[in-house]
Amino acid sequence: MPANLEPSPEAVKRPILEIAGLKKIHRTASHELTVLHGVNLSLAAGDTCAIIGPSGSGKTTLLGLCAGLDDATAGSVKLDGQALESLSQDQRAALRNRLVGFVFQSFQLIPTLTAIENVLVPLELRGETGREKDAAELLAQVGLGDRLDHYPLQLSGGEQQRVALARAFIHHPKILFADEPTGNLDAETSGPIVEMLFRLNREAGTALVLVTHDPALAAKARRVVKMSGGTIIAEEEHAI
Repeated sequence: MPANLEPSPEAVKRPILEIAGLKKIHRTASHELTVLHGVNLSLAAGDTCAIIGPSGSGKTTLLGLCAGLDDATAGSVKLDGQALESLSQDQRAALRNRLVGFVFQSFQLIPTLTAIENVLVPLELRGETGREKDAAELLAQVGLGDRLDHYPLQLSGGEQQRVALARAFIHHPKILFADEPTGNLDAETSGPIVEMLFRLNREAGTALVLVTHDPALAAKARRVVKMSGGTIIAEEEHAI
C-alpha cells in the first residue's frame, strides 16, 4: 500500500465478520426445528476462531450462514461491513468470490481438473487469467511442486487437502471458512495439514473461522467458541 494511502481508522476497526441475533429454523408441514437461537459473534480482520461443540449443536449451520451459503430465519450477517441479507444470490456469490476462501472436509476438488487447474478455479470465477505461476508457487508451498499435473484420483487424501488449501488462498481472501478440514484424514496426515493451514493463514493475514471436533486443532486458534443446542455457551481466548 502506498504511504499516502493508509487505511482509514474505520477500516482498521471494522470487523471482517459481524453476526447479530442470528436464528435458523427448519420448518416442515408438521414440524419446526430451531437450529440456531439468536447467535452473536464478531471477528476482527486477521483473527482466528475455532467453533466447537457436539454434533447437532449448530456449528456447520452457523458456518454456512456466515459464508452466505444459506439464508437465516432472522438476524444479520455482515462480511467486511456488507449485510448478506440485503444481497441477491448473485451478489452474495460475487462477494464470496472476492472475500472468502473455503476448505471442506471432503476436499471438493473437481476430478476432471489437474491440481493446478483446481487451484485456479476461484480466479477463473472472477474472470482472472494468467495466474498459473502464482498457483504453482502455492502448490510448492504446500509440498506439491511436483504434482501440478496430477488429477485428484492420483493424489492421496492428504495431498488432495493440500490442493484445497492452495485453492483457498489463491485469490487472497480476507476470511477463510474451514469445515472439519482434517475430518477425512488420519492423525499422521492431519498434523502437517493443520500446520500448513495456520502458516498460510498467518502469512496472508486472513481471518479464519474453523469448525472442528478436535480440541487440539481448536486450541491453535486465538479464540475458541463452544456451541450447544444452537447457541454459544462459552468462549475463551488463547495467547498465540
